[in-house]
Amino acid sequence: MDKSIYSAEYRKLCAVLKQLRLEAGLTQVQLAEALDEPQSFVSKYESGERRLDVIELRQVLRPLGVTAAKVLDILDGQSGT
Repeated sequence: MDKSIYSAEYRKLCAVLKQLRLEAGLTQVQLAEALDEPQSFVSKYESGERRLDVIELRQVLRPLGVTAAKVLDILDGQSGT
């Protein structure tokens, strides 16, 4: 199992999170404000520089109106964004 934050699967997760943010009509700044985090937090996980744990992922998804199950379905190719 590749544990690198630079794995293809993790890069795909980063791209999905960015796409979901854009579909929600939010800028990085707006999402960061909703999370009570600096804009750099959003930038770093979207670029793959920072890895999210499962609790952080849930917190990121709430303001996007998306469930973790939906994200997993997208990663599994079962649903489009």
